[in-house]
Amino acid sequence: MPGPWNLGVCTHWVGASREWCRSVDSVRAFLIGPRCPLHTPAALAGKPEAPTTAAPSPSELPASPLSASHVADERAVASGKRRSSPHTYRAAQAAVNRKETQQ
Repeated sequence: MPGPWNLGVCTHWVGASREWCRSVDSVRAFLIGPRCPLHTPAALAGKPEAPTTAAPSPSELPASPLSASHVADERAVASGKRRSSPHTYRAAQAAVNRKETQQ
């Protein structure tokens, strides 16, 4: 059964009229395929559309656990427990010493 699978056309099968919707007005991508506002999953379930929200800015995101691991890694290098090049070892020792004197 061929169907229009490009994003610009609604791919909902209208069983009552036995044809594809093929609307091109405000078509959006969904997991089930491109849909017009009349045939979104929420519209077919009789529910209101979920509000769209903008992605959060990087300053609003929670702190990365990698930032905490950087301190532990720096201490491991400075203590000599983790292998590293001599210049990395000396830089890590200096960074740990600076942080300890600031506290």
